Amino acid sequence: MDIVSSYPMVKAFLAGSFSGTFSTILFQPLDLVKTRLQNPTTLLSHNGGTRMVTIFATILQQEHLRGLWRGMTPSITRCVPGVGLYFCSLDYLKTQFFADTTPSPLESVALGMISRCMSGVALIPITVVKTRFESGVYGYSGVTSALREIYRTEGLRGMTCGLIPTLFRDAPFSGLYLMFYTQAKLLVPREVFDSSLASPVHFSCGITAGILASVVTQPADVLKTKMQLYPNKFNGLWSVVVYVHGKYGVKGYFKGMVPRMLRRTLMAAMAWTVYERLSKSIGLK
Repeated sequence: MDIVSSYPMVKAFLAGSFSGTFSTILFQPLDLVKTRLQNPTTLLSHNGGTRMVTIFATILQQEHLRGLWRGMTPSITRCVPGVGLYFCSLDYLKTQFFADTTPSPLESVALGMISRCMSGVALIPITVVKTRFESGVYGYSGVTSALREIYRTEGLRGMTCGLIPTLFRDAPFSGLYLMFYTQAKLLVPREVFDSSLASPVHFSCGITAGILASVVTQPADVLKTKMQLYPNKFNGLWSVVVYVHGKYGVKGYFKGMVPRMLRRTLMAAMAWTVYERLSKSIGLK
């Protein structure tokens, strides 16, 4: 425990990992439905909202309740250290460059993007496995066997496929989220954060930031999913852009937006709320 008390980065990593675990488990079904919506083999001829409900019902009928948490193992494997690394990197950068000041909006964007890129690159192989688990297209028996199979059949390219759109999705999301979140908190009187209303206010700021950031980054999420599910079908990012536009039009770039926006917004808001409370209780803030 001396290590935890002596190193703030360790505190930030543990607080982030705990918040990531809680939010990942809670909102995994929304991520599963989002992946199914973006996968053409699972699309049904209904409108967006109806299709989302239909996919939920189909999963419950065919895979039962536990089916909604399909892909949970790779999700936990990716999100827990990923969120921990993100908060750890963010805390380090803030301590180094903004110890006594509040970052400006553009500085907040830069902080969020750099922190997310660091964790995103480190965990891209797990992201690939997670996407394939959730799609229902691949029959991997576990995370380790999936990683072995992908490396054996597709090499390093398969392990890192979709990295560019993943970074285009996650880095701007984290940057915009941090900016909106920081600015929203500035609108709240300081004394509120020392009262019993602190957690609800943090959560509300997170919800607002998540909605705004999700809409902007949705197209990159669609492209990422396509590349990771069908790595042999596309030569690069541009070929995926052309394919999606040619088959679905502009609306194709926003497939799965409702469940993703719900999950990312609620998950980020929950993660930040838990992180803020834990940080205060363990003396990080």
